Formats: sequence, C-alpha cells, structure tokens
Amino acid sequence: MDGILAVWKPAGWTSHDVVAKVRGILRTKRIGHAGTLDPMVTGVLPLCIGRSTRVVEYLQDRPKAYRAVLQFGVATDTEDTTGNIIEEAAQVTLTEEDIHQALRSFVGEIDQVPPMFSAVKVDGKRLYELAREGVTVERKSRRVTIYEIELLDMQLNQPRPTITFTAVCSKGTYIRTLCVDIGKALGVPSAMAGLTRTMSGGFTEKDCLTLEQIAELAAAREMESKLLPADSALSHLKRVEINEGLEKAALQGQKLPYDRIHTDVLGRVQAEAEAEVQAEAQSEAHDNNLVTVYNESGRFIGIYEQDADSSVLRPVKVFAGQSS
Repeated sequence: MDGILAVWKPAGWTSHDVVAKVRGILRTKRIGHAGTLDPMVTGVLPLCIGRSTRVVEYLQDRPKAYRAVLQFGVATDTEDTTGNIIEEAAQVTLTEEDIHQALRSFVGEIDQVPPMFSAVKVDGKRLYELAREGVTVERKSRRVTIYEIELLDMQLNQPRPTITFTAVCSKGTYIRTLCVDIGKALGVPSAMAGLTRTMSGGFTEKDCLTLEQIAELAAAREMESKLLPADSALSHLKRVEINEGLEKAALQGQKLPYDRIHTDVLGRVQAEAEAEVQAEAQSEAHDNNLVTVYNESGRFIGIYEQDADSSVLRPVKVFAGQSS
C-alpha cells in the first residue's frame, strides 16, 4: 500500500496516536506524518504510506495554514489555555484598530523564540521534557515567515477579549508563540485558546478523512483507492515531461541532458511555477531547483534537480519502476 492519506486529526490525540491508529487499521508499519500537531489542535495531518514516505520532507517544507482563537488577559506556561496561569489582567480594553494594527505588524519575516513546551532539542533533550521537570533554559530565536494574517472575528466587549484569525506561515512557526507575541505587542497577557490546521502540504479539509471513515473504508477493502499519489505532494515543484528516449535513462536514475528536453516545456513550466509561487506563499528556497519528471503519458518518474552549470537534471529520488 503506497500513497498519501490526509487525516483530519481530532482533539485529544497526539500525532503519534494517529499514526499508531492508522497503522493498526491498515495493518502496515511504514507510515510517517508530515508535521506534528499538539493534542488540543485539530485539522490536517498528512500521512505518507509505503514508498510515499520518501516525500515527507517536501510536505513538511511547504507553507501551512491555521485558524486560531486568541484570548487576551491571561498568560500560561504552555502559551495556550491548557497550561498553568502565570499572569492575569483583571480588565483588558482593546479597540478594533489596535487589533488590526498589531496583526499587520507580524506579516513578513519575524523572529520567534520556541516555547518551552515544544519538541525542539537543546543539548540533546526535548524542551518539553525539561519543562515538565520545571526547568527553563535559554532558547535561540528562529526566523520564520508569516505570509498572511486575516482577522475573522473579534469579541472585545468582555473582560478577557478574544479574536479569531487565520494565518499562512512557513515551516517551524509556532502559532502559540504568535498569539503570545501579539499580546505583547498590545501590552497585555495572552494565550492561544484554540487552533485548527486548515492546510498542510497543499492539502486542506476537503482532502481529509476522519479516523472513523478510514476504519470503515478499510473494513470494506476500499481504502487503497482513496490514497493520494506521492506526487500530489509535489504540485509546488516545476514539472518536466520527457520523451520515450529519455524514460529508460530516467528510470535507471541517470542524469538527463537539457538539450534532450523540449525548451518550450521548460519555459512553460518555469512560467507556471512563477505564477504558482505568487499564489501559494512560496516554498522554501532549497526547493527552487527541484523539478518533478513525468513521461509523455503522465507517469510520475521522480524528483530531479536542475543543474544549470552542466546543463543536466540530476536525480534526487526516482519512484517509477521501484518496488517497496
């Protein structure tokens, strides 16, 4: 069984719990997820099964989208409302303009300090392990990108106001920390009160199945037909089609010369890729030279890297013609 399964993660489950559950349902061990979600978080959790585990890294690198609820007037040790309260404000008064101005200030590249309750490693130990021991250590800030923030709702006429917003961001962004930093920008304590991941790896809720649906489909022996192909995770990469003469070389993992690939195809692919970059908030820089290679029938062959200096495409990962 090979392919990508987009799961709608329920609240109260860890990402590892979901993987373990799906392994049991599908009776297969080779499953990896493309981005951890905290137990309280719901939403899109792509799972890669079989040979498709080879595209996990490309899924992880793509932008993610979230819908978050932020509560003002309280701060916790976990940066969300499940933690212990470490600061409170009896009354918080904010205006709509205050909120809009604060949100706008976070669009673009920003520096974030990872929360203590996170999986980041310091000296070989996970931060959440240290946090559970009551230990707080200094963490280096990380540069992340917030491509877009949209305010959906405001409930300001209450002692502890809340707002709901969506954010499209780069890999490694902590929405909990973003919520805390928004509060700091407004001069009030704050914490994340709810979070749903609405996009990951290019997949959205419409692509997802619940754990209950997966179990039903597996029992009816219909699950395999619902898996998405590995290359569905690579739609952000440029696409190149090769003729029959080059297909054998590609399947053997050989370099492919530019002069044997139609320049009009490469040119069209470049233009399409540039347009998609504008639309999708851009993938990470190291993906810029990667292309997906297909034969003339549309069969996915593999991932190649453009090497302009030597005018060849170098194989990175070949999929077609390989067994599990």
